[in-house]
Amino acid sequence: MEKNYIYTSNHGYELDVTIGKFAEQANGECYIKSGDTSLLVTAVASEKPREGIDFFPLICDFQEKLYAVGKIPGGFLKREGKASDEATLISRQMDRPLRPLFPENYYNDVQVIATVLSMDEDHLPDCLSTIGASIALGTSDIPFDGPVAAVSIGYVDGDFVVFPNEEQRKKSELDLTVAGSKDAINMVEAGANELNESQMLEAMLLAHEEIGHISDFIQDIINEVGKEKNLVEVVVASELEEKITSDFAEDIKSSIRTTDKMERGEAIFNIEEAAKEKYLEDYPESEDEIHRVIDDIMKKEVRRMISIDKIRPDGRDLKEIRPLSAEAGLLPRVHGSGLFKRGQTQVLSVTTLGSPADVQIIDGLNREEIQKRYMHQYNFPPFSVGDVKPLRAPGRREIGHGHLAERALVPVLPDASDFPYTIRVVSEVLSSNGSSSQASICGSTLSLMDAGVPIKKPVAGIAMGLIKEEDSISILTDIQGLEDHLGDMDFKVAGTRDGITALQMDMKISGITREVLEESLANAKEARMQILDLIEATIEKPREDISDYAPRLFTIDIDPEKVRDVIGSGGKTINKIIDETGVTIETEDDGHITVASTDGASGKKAIEMIRAIVTDPQVGDVYTGKVTRIMNFGAFIEIAIGKEGLLHISQIDHARTDKVEDVLAVGDEVTVKVTEIDKQGRINLSRKALLEKPEREEKEDYKNNPNAEAWPADEDPRNK
Repeated sequence: MEKNYIYTSNHGYELDVTIGKFAEQANGECYIKSGDTSLLVTAVASEKPREGIDFFPLICDFQEKLYAVGKIPGGFLKREGKASDEATLISRQMDRPLRPLFPENYYNDVQVIATVLSMDEDHLPDCLSTIGASIALGTSDIPFDGPVAAVSIGYVDGDFVVFPNEEQRKKSELDLTVAGSKDAINMVEAGANELNESQMLEAMLLAHEEIGHISDFIQDIINEVGKEKNLVEVVVASELEEKITSDFAEDIKSSIRTTDKMERGEAIFNIEEAAKEKYLEDYPESEDEIHRVIDDIMKKEVRRMISIDKIRPDGRDLKEIRPLSAEAGLLPRVHGSGLFKRGQTQVLSVTTLGSPADVQIIDGLNREEIQKRYMHQYNFPPFSVGDVKPLRAPGRREIGHGHLAERALVPVLPDASDFPYTIRVVSEVLSSNGSSSQASICGSTLSLMDAGVPIKKPVAGIAMGLIKEEDSISILTDIQGLEDHLGDMDFKVAGTRDGITALQMDMKISGITREVLEESLANAKEARMQILDLIEATIEKPREDISDYAPRLFTIDIDPEKVRDVIGSGGKTINKIIDETGVTIETEDDGHITVASTDGASGKKAIEMIRAIVTDPQVGDVYTGKVTRIMNFGAFIEIAIGKEGLLHISQIDHARTDKVEDVLAVGDEVTVKVTEIDKQGRINLSRKALLEKPEREEKEDYKNNPNAEAWPADEDPRNK
């Protein structure tokens, strides 16, 4: 039976939810609308749990359908293919608040699919996909401890805005998405223009207040049409588990205190191999259980050490950062490079500068193409964690970490008008023991400054963690891999000395309180200052000049009406400039022209050629032009492409010139001065006017000829 529900917010937006209209064979579904944006969200679970796994197999997929905005996909097939980066990011954004709310021992495959059916620019589908997923799961028979909701917040003209529209988003200094339950926040994703900690906290709490209202709305729907939840089998400690705990618990606890990640991993591996050797004969096909039990013992011990003893596995204080090192300019041929190391996490970031033609063009759920001037890409090769794996295309994790670093650095980049380069930064993780995404931000700051990009301020990032055991809460600064794997929170904070530029938080528990958020932000700021001290000690400010191997860009703004003069018929004029100088030229309809060259001289020459084309000659102007034709009365000089003037034989030299060919030849470059522009626009030139006058000047035979410097009527190029 079809049911319809409407939620009206105090902040001026509306949610329209329909249950039972579509996808009747899914475990749960909903059709959710806001404005003209509508999504179908479905949830399906397998009938039986997957065997031999120790993780929850949840799949969240966000599907962009270009028909939703009245577009036909590009490419030969004319259909949607691989998910875009934006779709991948929204898929991750759905997954992160949902995953902690499934039962711990639930191993059935679950897939949530959010499909955009229609979209307008004022109502983005990001948060709707999470809200819809919560409704679909909540009303299904799939075990799920919801509801959860997601809310976006902007900051416009000093005020926070809930679910900002397109115009407000363009003006906003904050792009924040918060997800969670009525009781607590469990996911944060944000980019900001240096907002301080108190402002970010206020924004998150405003979002959480609205989340509470939406969660009540979802709960009302669940109460009315929700199905009875399937039961999850309670796992009871087996005989084998008890034996492993008795025989190896102390060895496992001892290995945890090994500071070096590789040594600790080897110790745990040896314990696991010893357990297999001891038990597999009596308990065949129990390798997965042995691994799970050892991992559980590790988890319990790490959490006990931190929450009770206040001791971290590597011996650090809860607020202590691992040893830091930084280096800039270590690669000679690249445009900029930075190496940042924190503990056993090491990231190399490389900057490449390109012309405006190198911008990334993105075709997605936007009516117009999006052009990205700054691209940040993150790579996590298997050797960084000592693994052997086939190299594949970037996965969700790589795309997500690259996006986070990009958001952190965009606010400090120079305006395109001041620095017209397209910028690509690639972060290569060389070694990882936690917080590699934040290390990539630090390394990229070093790399950008080394490349001579005039960033406004350095940016650094730090990852915060949390261990919550009953009433004991321990907040950790600069979490390593083990603390991330076994802890309850991964809270990444990036920013400058003056404020936050990016946030990302994931929870493995239901959520955290205001007090935890506040303390985490304060501790992150303290750590960020320490890292910025190191960055500034390594490279104080951006290099004064860009690399010798980077392209040189020159720009000129001309009358938009004269762009066609620069291009010429069939591109003839612009191609001539390119052929003569070896540059590349990009023109825009607004009259902005960019010239890219491998050296400064050719770029400057091209700019001067363009300037000459679009500037009307004036009496007194000086040009260096080429001889195009020689007549018995003088030579025609091309002072700019498409513009010729006459250098009369009398104006070649102070001394008498009998034949033009005695002084000039076709193709010669000659510097001349404009002496006259007649009523017909014809240009008379003089070389003589720029030469030093001799002490004794011969009497000129042309003196008494009133037409000596005039254009012969039959030689006007415009009559040809």
